[in-house]
Amino acid sequence: MVSKDIIIRNQVGLHSKPATVFSQKACEYNCSVWVEKGTARANAKSLLNVLSLGVFNGMEIRIVTDGPDEKEALEGICALICNDFLE
Repeated sequence: MVSKDIIIRNQVGLHSKPATVFSQKACEYNCSVWVEKGTARANAKSLLNVLSLGVFNGMEIRIVTDGPDEKEALEGICALICNDFLE
């Protein structure tokens, strides 16, 4: 299991389109992918779970991956976030 804390910098946070892109990226990997905000934890492969966290611009989240391609998943998802969800 690996994890990384990262700050959401895009204008709308993890809502609508960015959350969709985020969940689709998580689904590309064979490992479990979780996103945590404070004490709340959501399955990153589920759009509704991601949206339920209410992540806005400037908030810190933790990405947690666990499984055969956990390191690649963590790197890929963090790169997506750093690139403002390819917007």
